[in-house]
Amino acid sequence: MGGRWERVVGSPRGLPLAVMLGTAVVDAVTGPEYNLLPVYAAGPALASARGPVRNVAVMGGLALALCLLFAWKGDRFGNLRMWVAVAAILYVTLASAYAARARRKVERRLIDVGDVARTLEDVLFTPVPPELGPVRLGTSYVSAGRATRIGGDLYDVEPWSGGVRLVVGDVQGKGLEAVRYASVVLTAFREAAPGAGQLAEVGRRIEAALERRTDGRRFVTGILAQLGADGGLLVYNHGHPPPLLLPREGEAVAVASDEPVPPFGLTALTGPADLRGSVARTTLRVGDRLFFYTDGLSEARDDEGRFYPVHERVTPLLATGEPEEALRRVRADVAAYSGGPPDDDSALLLLEFRGPPA
Repeated sequence: MGGRWERVVGSPRGLPLAVMLGTAVVDAVTGPEYNLLPVYAAGPALASARGPVRNVAVMGGLALALCLLFAWKGDRFGNLRMWVAVAAILYVTLASAYAARARRKVERRLIDVGDVARTLEDVLFTPVPPELGPVRLGTSYVSAGRATRIGGDLYDVEPWSGGVRLVVGDVQGKGLEAVRYASVVLTAFREAAPGAGQLAEVGRRIEAALERRTDGRRFVTGILAQLGADGGLLVYNHGHPPPLLLPREGEAVAVASDEPVPPFGLTALTGPADLRGSVARTTLRVGDRLFFYTDGLSEARDDEGRFYPVHERVTPLLATGEPEEALRRVRADVAAYSGGPPDDDSALLLLEFRGPPA
């Protein structure tokens, strides 16, 4: 019963009708000594918040009919109070119709903008397949913005002749400008990753794209990684949290290089990066997992302001289950730890090495 009542009241006409009928009941009980006739104007006023102009007109007509009916029942028909109430209902109905018309225009415009935004988001973040070359994959993205599904964090995985290549990054700042930087990085990566001879060349193309297509006011921290069918892993760290290696047997370790490369977009200030000493190499065995994340995860805080301890908490959560399922456990754990919605965008990518494809 409660659910049905909530659906009725929540409908475009439900609340205005409920208010006017409630007013009619009170008017019938109290009698003519209380002048409730102008209160029927609440019906069209509430109708302007939802539904079309036609809905306002219907509620206005009903309010006027109720007003005249109870004026007749209470021997108030034709007196000054009745005409004041009629004028109030007509005035409020016209004003509400204008407000409803303006609201509908704004809603249609927002729907168009939302469609464009969703299309852009779908182009930027194409779904990553659950299996690609020698790996199984799971991804998760949470945007801190309520109106968008994406922000300044990014990830992508592309096939490569020897296995797969991937990028995970975080644009400095937030907003549409951060999304634009993310789109530049992703486009450059998708163009370069499948065919570039060396992984370092992919990074140089991303730098060149940022230099050509952005104003240079922001930088992008990121990870460029390459995993071969033989399990050979190559990682360049551009000022980003290092990925976490979760071996099938043994303890989890961070895959960190001795000399991280500066973030993307700082070439004009630092000069071309020397990648020879900044590469991390290791070899994965079948069943080993790699966890990539952005600082939206590591900078989540609890009620006392303590950062989320990534290494301690995600290691047991990511050890078993399908990659997507494991990432859902991490998201649930972060939500429980922080006790609220995220304050920053965060992208998660879990990769499991399954050996050379058959």
